[in-house]
Amino acid sequence: MIMRTPYRSTLTGLLLAAVIALPVQANNAAGSDAPRTDAPLGQNLQSLKELDSKAPARRDLNIQTWNTAEGAKVLFVESRELPMFDLRLIFAAGSSQDQNTPGLALVTNAMLNEGVKGKDVSAIAQGFEGLGADFGNGSYRDMAMVSLRSLSDKDKRESALKLFSDVVGKPTFPADSLARIKNQLLASFEYQKQNPGVIASNALYAKLYGDHPYAHPSDGNAKSVGAMTQAQLKAFHAKAYAAGNAVIALVGDLSRDEAQAIAAQVSSALPKGPALAKMPEPVEPKAGVTHIEFPSNQTHLMLAQLGISRNDPDYAALSVGNSVLGGGGFGSRLMTEVREKRGLTYGVSSGFTGMRVPGPFTIGLQTRAELSENTLKLVQDEVGKFLADGPTQKEIDDVKRELSGSFPLSTASNASIVAQLGAIGFYDLPLTFLEDYMTQAQAVTVEQVKAAMNKHLAADKMVIVTVGPTVAQKPLPPPTDKPATPPAGVPEH
Repeated sequence: MIMRTPYRSTLTGLLLAAVIALPVQANNAAGSDAPRTDAPLGQNLQSLKELDSKAPARRDLNIQTWNTAEGAKVLFVESRELPMFDLRLIFAAGSSQDQNTPGLALVTNAMLNEGVKGKDVSAIAQGFEGLGADFGNGSYRDMAMVSLRSLSDKDKRESALKLFSDVVGKPTFPADSLARIKNQLLASFEYQKQNPGVIASNALYAKLYGDHPYAHPSDGNAKSVGAMTQAQLKAFHAKAYAAGNAVIALVGDLSRDEAQAIAAQVSSALPKGPALAKMPEPVEPKAGVTHIEFPSNQTHLMLAQLGISRNDPDYAALSVGNSVLGGGGFGSRLMTEVREKRGLTYGVSSGFTGMRVPGPFTIGLQTRAELSENTLKLVQDEVGKFLADGPTQKEIDDVKRELSGSFPLSTASNASIVAQLGAIGFYDLPLTFLEDYMTQAQAVTVEQVKAAMNKHLAADKMVIVTVGPTVAQKPLPPPTDKPATPPAGVPEH
């Protein structure tokens, strides 16, 4: 997952990304920017039936790729519509590289723009702002990301790139900033003790991954963060932010020669070094239920098992299948059975998080405490029923139509394109991944979806974590088109 984080709220964004574990829908390839149209509202509206016989519209991408002299992998798309460019650096420098110091990757990433030689955090922020440039960063389990959006005008571009290269390649990790960020993290750990969603997520990853590097929270813990030193940050930066460990994604108003010069400048500013070793494969965990007592009116329910790596050949089929099961919002099986027919939850969702090695498949919801055990059984039964029977042809057709409509958003803006390029480079996907994915998703059959879901999921192998109070349980209301009890309001946490 990649999230742009403006410099003013860098640590807040990093913390949210680190402590909140939400399933990533495999079919959500689109960026957040919708394409602009100058046509009058409604002029181009057409019947959904017309989509059945038409290939989905998309923006043709001519992805060019090469390696810098220092070993960074570069992916570039020329886009002349706007006088701007987007640059994104992705490093295999997420929390899976923390080793014995949980939180090290996140703190290192958060500290990049806190100081360089001759400039403190305020001067850096003012420098980007004065150039009309936007700096962003983020840290996750697999990766760390740093980004720049700037005008492509030569004077503005060169100044922004000089500052960006210093920030990414030569951070000073000032002691006062480290103390401040450590205090913010320590305060967040206290907050997390009162957040059942975070408690459930952390426990789920620990149960699911055991001794694997994915198991611990990305933001670390009070002991590891409290003892963290500048020397540790500098050593991690020198190793994990090396050019050989980087992917450079570049999109915008640039020629190939200009793009090569930018990539060379950024790459040469990074520490010298190779790519880090690949993560080990996780071991399949023991299925079972773990309950964590928490005073609340509602209970958090999280179910998970090992899912897929990002380049799994079943990615498209699983994407379609998960949309039917629980990833498609209203209309999905779980939402219909748990919320619409019984009013048991505000929302329920499922998703595969494809990572460098198998990431989790998760189902998450919260419900009234006195109905939690039977709600959990209902969810398990629906998963089992879906795996046994598979989706219907109508459900598959509906998902395909939705994909046809949303697919153009995946390349609707430079920001969405640079995100796609970053994922393609980081996960070693083919340059034709977007086209291949859409072609495969549109061609997949009911039988193929059922086979893929059963290959990767089993109803009796779920790791389950529940967080809430122990109370007397009540039977579930019968299913109906109009539940007597409406869905619970806004979730408690």
